Amino acid sequence: MKPHWFLDARLIPDDVMSSLRKIAVRAVQEDGYSPEDVIKILGLNRSCIYDGLNRFKEAGYDGLDTQKAPGSPARVTPDREAWLKQVILECSVIPKILRTPLDREAWLKQVILEWSPEDFGYDTTLWTCGLLAELLKKEQGIPVVPETINHPLHKLGLSNQEPGYIAREQDPAAVKQFVAETFPKIQRFADKVQADIGFEDEAAVDLRDPYGRTWGERGIRPDVFVTGKRGRVNILSIVTKEGDLRFHTTEDRINSDEYIQFLTQLIRTRDRPLFLIVDRASFHCSKKVRIFIWRNRFRIRLFYLPPYSPRLNPDEHVWEEIKDKRLGRQAIKNKTDLKKRTRSVLRSLQQRTERVISFFRLPETQYAAQ
Repeated sequence: MKPHWFLDARLIPDDVMSSLRKIAVRAVQEDGYSPEDVIKILGLNRSCIYDGLNRFKEAGYDGLDTQKAPGSPARVTPDREAWLKQVILECSVIPKILRTPLDREAWLKQVILEWSPEDFGYDTTLWTCGLLAELLKKEQGIPVVPETINHPLHKLGLSNQEPGYIAREQDPAAVKQFVAETFPKIQRFADKVQADIGFEDEAAVDLRDPYGRTWGERGIRPDVFVTGKRGRVNILSIVTKEGDLRFHTTEDRINSDEYIQFLTQLIRTRDRPLFLIVDRASFHCSKKVRIFIWRNRFRIRLFYLPPYSPRLNPDEHVWEEIKDKRLGRQAIKNKTDLKKRTRSVLRSLQQRTERVISFFRLPETQYAAQ
């Protein structure tokens, strides 16, 4: 049976076809073979050999290279690529603006940097190729299919990513004040009393929360076996900019008593006072915890992050590390196994000082490493 490219020369790769064309023309022009003999030997058709000879007369051997078909003109031109990039990267989740009729140039320069998908009437904050194609047609009268958007976006250095989520309830002014004023004051106070600063957070890992990806046949979603049993482990932890990690695991719900037990465990082995930066969970602010902190005020103090600002807390990345990158990819069988593996990955992270320090090098947490 003949190879498929014997039957259709269009299936021959371009660089191979260019070489064949040059060999054929050289055989006729330099070696004296007739075009008919070359056609029989190489399996070319008559139009191919004579087309090659004509191109050789006009441009020499360079003219024999396979030329790409020009295709239809690109609908997403460089100007429109820049427009797409601005729409995606510089949309704002701050209050919507009032749109007024403007010519295209003014629209691009003055308005688009302030828009998000919601401003165009979409019930989402996430840009997709489908939305952008629809937006191009609606706002600029340019009909394109979503697949056409993909290429220019990649060409602009953009990629489809999982975004970081910011609560609408967050007060940007409070965040700015904490980073620029409140935390530097805490640092100066810590230096004065020779205290360490730690960031504390809590989370839970569940038997039914697998993460990660695996390979499989294209178009067929692979299945893997996981447990369907209930079970979770709650974790409290603190990290410092020096790379120190301390943690406490429990199967019980985290309440004031459990939290006080964790704080007691922390200060028992420390030579220096500890300042903890925490969120505003109910047990952080409970009367029991406040009494405990007062009684141990020379050994430990609590300071609060602005509301709805988890990204300011470097300890948040401990959960990403152990849940997404470690536990979520392991074959956990039951609750006992979950607790054992949770403590194991936390102890492993505890030994990786540089990895913990890296949690303080992210754009949102760099302030804590100054």
